[in-house]
Amino acid sequence: MANSRNTRNKSGSGSGNTSRRTFLAVGGLAALALGAGGAWYRVTHRQTPHGFALDGEARAALHAIAPAILDGALAHDPGRRQRQLGAAIDAVEAAIRGLPQATQEEVQDLFGLLALRPARRLLTGVPTGWESADIAHVSAFLQEWRVHRLKLMRSAYGALHDLVLGAWYAQPASWEAIGYPGPPRVPA
Repeated sequence: MANSRNTRNKSGSGSGNTSRRTFLAVGGLAALALGAGGAWYRVTHRQTPHGFALDGEARAALHAIAPAILDGALAHDPGRRQRQLGAAIDAVEAAIRGLPQATQEEVQDLFGLLALRPARRLLTGVPTGWESADIAHVSAFLQEWRVHRLKLMRSAYGALHDLVLGAWYAQPASWEAIGYPGPPRVPA
């Protein structure tokens, strides 16, 4: 009996080897996609002299991702919602520019992946451009990234989540909805 179990595991048909093989394949593909996406993005999207800048693809990705993260916080009125979303994306860009250079480059790599169609489809499942991405689909991939077994995916989720929410709640316009009166005033 022990002999047949050892033979089965050595042949690669045991569930332990399959799981490890799958893990290594997914990890390898993710690393390859990250490297390719980051390299492509850095070559084709040079930073401005003032540091990080969101290009059209990165803005489109954030325009699709931010509503999923800010679900319930954005206005229902379409005009007001678009203004809020634009302000939030501008605030995310400002927040990224305030990060250390190495972190800005990592965020740039993440946006490179999100901009590169094959990587976007592989990592997010979004088959179309960000402009036509469905909020339910975006929410689903974000949830998958949040609990993903690969730390790299959880880190990517954390970066997007923290940048969007941090930028949103740093804006005084968002404070009233949560009952925050603002920072205390220090007497002169």
